[in-house]
Formats: sequence, C-alpha cells, structure tokens
Amino acid sequence: MVMSAQQPEDDVYTHGHHESVVRAHASRTAENSAAFVLPHLTPGSTLLDVGCGPGTITCDFAALVSPGKVTGLDRSPDIIAQAQALAMEREVPNVEFVAGNIYDLDFADETFDVVHAHQVLQHLTDPVEALREMRRVAKPGGIVAVRDADFHGMSWYPDFPELDEWMDLYQRIARRNGAEPDAGRRLVSWAQAAGFADVAPTSSNWLYATAQQRRWQARVWGERVLHSAFAEQALEYGFANPADLARISAGWHRWGSTDDGWFLIPNGEVIARA
Repeated sequence: MVMSAQQPEDDVYTHGHHESVVRAHASRTAENSAAFVLPHLTPGSTLLDVGCGPGTITCDFAALVSPGKVTGLDRSPDIIAQAQALAMEREVPNVEFVAGNIYDLDFADETFDVVHAHQVLQHLTDPVEALREMRRVAKPGGIVAVRDADFHGMSWYPDFPELDEWMDLYQRIARRNGAEPDAGRRLVSWAQAAGFADVAPTSSNWLYATAQQRRWQARVWGERVLHSAFAEQALEYGFANPADLARISAGWHRWGSTDDGWFLIPNGEVIARA
C-alpha cells in the first residue's frame, strides 16, 4: 500500500469536537444521512464506518445488517468512547468502535462488504489515498459508499451578509487546512482517481426551513462560530478577530429567528464497487 505523505494526525479537523459539533453530528441517522446506502445493506453483511463520530449512523447500520458485524472507526479516542456508550445505551451487540487511521486501516485486504464514510473526505488532505485504502479493505463486489456536503452549493434566504462572511471564512479556514470544502461535486472524480471503474453518483439535501429547524441550525452554528475549533482556527490564522466572530454568530441567530428562513445543504454521494 502506498502511504500518504501526510497522515491524519497531521490533518487539521476544521470543526473539532466541541460539544456543539458533536451534538450536531449525533442528530444524524442512517435514514436522514445515509439513505443512499440502505438498499445495499442485507442481514449478515460486514460493514466498516470510517469517521464514525458519535456513532448514531453506525448503530443504525448495525441494526440493519444484524447478525452481521459493524465496526466504527474514528481518529479521536474521546469520540470513540462516546460511540461505545451509545452502543451500550441502545443495546447494540454487533457493533464495535475503534480508534484508527483512515490512511492505514488496521484490517486485512477484502474484509468488508460495505465501507462507508460520511462527511469525511472533505476534511482530508488526501481524499484519493483514503478512498484507495477504503477500496483495499472492501471485498470484491463490495461497495465503498461516501457522502460529503458541498459548501459553495449551499443556499439560504433571506440574505444576511453575516452568512456570506461565514461562508468566506469557512472556505478560507478549510483550504488553509489543506482540505476541500466543496467535496460533494468532486466525489466522482476522486473515486475514479482511486481506481474505481464502477461509480454510481447521487445527491440529497439537508433542509432547514421550519421554525424548529431554523432555530436548531442557528443555535448550532451560532455556538460553533464562537467556541469550536472553527473559531480557534479563525483567530489563529488571522482570518477573523473576536468582534468578527461575534457578528457572524449574531447573524446566524438573526437568520434563525426569521419566519421564512431557508437553508439548503446539498450533498454529493457515490456508491463505488470494489
């Protein structure tokens, strides 16, 4: 296996693991975030969920492939501990969570029927190498399934200059980290570069347009702008000052209090056959 010159311990995670980030990730389910994978899951299948985060999607997968075994992998031991606690709370017996390196997966070749990564490739300095490694551990005829948002494809209403500032700042921080925030539109290209010949693309959205959804989205990002690794990096890189972040956060809350607000997040999806 060809190793990436830069390993994930050197990759900088733009979001970090502030409580507001983990809370947002814990709202994700197989139904609302991985529906494109569900037709490919059968009882008895083995599945690896790379970048599993707090484990909500992973535990859903485990229920769907039972008695098949599901493994969730994340680089953060603290997040792995949270995922393990969730599995115990839900009494999911066929899932395990381990800390690991996406560029150097500690599994033999051709181990899993399904290898999945949700909102992971956009944060990597070498997404193609990560896909090659995911392909290595997939069984012949198995699938690698990835889904990533496309930040420049996001749209919102009403227009708030603070949200334009947020988008510009996010793009600058992510690219400073060597990552690609507009990953969704690049998934087909990356999969082809990783050696996949059979690539099936789809897309789906997250929409925040009800009063409850608007308040939730505004609260999540209002906090992240001020307190997460995003805020720390914005200050460290000299891209913003505390007053800038306070203004952007307030803009998120103003958007969240509108009666007609709309925020659309498009996601690219790929099913690639090994």
